[in-house]
Amino acid sequence: MEFAIQPLAQRFRGYLPVIVDIETAGFNAKKNPLLEIAAIIVEIDTEGWLRITEKHHCNIIPFKNAELDAAALKFNGIDPYHPFRMAIEEKDALNKLFAPIKAAVKRNECKRAILVGHNPAFDIGFLNAAIERANHKRSPFHPFSSFDTATLGALVYGQTVLAKIAEAAGLEWDNARAHSALYDAEQTAELFCRIVNRWRRLTDLENAVNARPCAQKA
Repeated sequence: MEFAIQPLAQRFRGYLPVIVDIETAGFNAKKNPLLEIAAIIVEIDTEGWLRITEKHHCNIIPFKNAELDAAALKFNGIDPYHPFRMAIEEKDALNKLFAPIKAAVKRNECKRAILVGHNPAFDIGFLNAAIERANHKRSPFHPFSSFDTATLGALVYGQTVLAKIAEAAGLEWDNARAHSALYDAEQTAELFCRIVNRWRRLTDLENAVNARPCAQKA
């Protein structure tokens, strides 16, 4: 983290937004394994702007007896057992990611983290399945609530596809890097920060207009 923060406990009703993206070997959270998970922590600087402060990522070894869907692997281009992936066990990956998230929750005086994702039902479903398999008792995340950048993108930019929202928001998009958990999480985090900061600018402008004397408004 390169700058001072101000705790954002009051900004999102006591929840710390953590942007998560997951790559898997299928669509069934009970049968298909996690292959990659990335978590991006965002915090508010002393001037009130939401910014990325930490990035975390793990490649994961498929759990025992997991089913790997060939079509899913072809889509994301992941070889689950490639030695250069430096993959770790699912439980170890959760512990590695949860430690900095819990620290960020504490320093922001929040009660829990809340998952931010693009169509996050998929991500939160796989995350909860992994937590259950690992018998993890202290997840920092709310178990079912989430923030959806597809919905926010439709509201602000009139788009629901992540690449199209990113383009409308003025972000660069590299198709060759898409469907990597870290890249997609980074782009989603940048987008979430832009939307939140844009709302702040609009609110500040509205407050400034409303504070003018009536004669000046006319």
